[in-house]
Amino acid sequence: MILDLPYILETRRNHALEHATLHMLERSHKGRMAGHSNPTGFFLLGDFSIQDVWSNATEALERLREGESGLAIHEGCGTNFATTALLAGTLSWSVMRLAKSTLTRLVLLPLAVTFAILGVLLARPLGPILQQRYTTDANMGNMQILDIIPIRKGVHRVITK
Repeated sequence: MILDLPYILETRRNHALEHATLHMLERSHKGRMAGHSNPTGFFLLGDFSIQDVWSNATEALERLREGESGLAIHEGCGTNFATTALLAGTLSWSVMRLAKSTLTRLVLLPLAVTFAILGVLLARPLGPILQQRYTTDANMGNMQILDIIPIRKGVHRVITK
């Protein structure tokens, strides 16, 4: 399966570890935080010390290994945002494309907004399902955290293998 190809699987596992690490960090850190994963690790953005990143990433890895797969799903994931935008946009567009004139567009606008809202509502449960099945993999296998490098204030690079 394509999701099990080496670079894709490594990215999905790093994405799961990124989410789990953010869940751990959220317990003691307030404010904005984010992450971005790739096959060799992930970046964390937020006001963290390197010790905070080490301890929370290590705990996240241990808890995922112990079967806490729910930590791989995060409400702030881009998958959720993309799902919401695509569903809302596609559903509203499907209504508006029927319009041939400005008057018809005005008449159809409330229906298009209703369909956009429906898209947002449908995306709420769909985004986490897509994360679980496609964009993350909570099975850490033999993953290890090799290093954590502070890139600049508010940016850390977590390197995995």
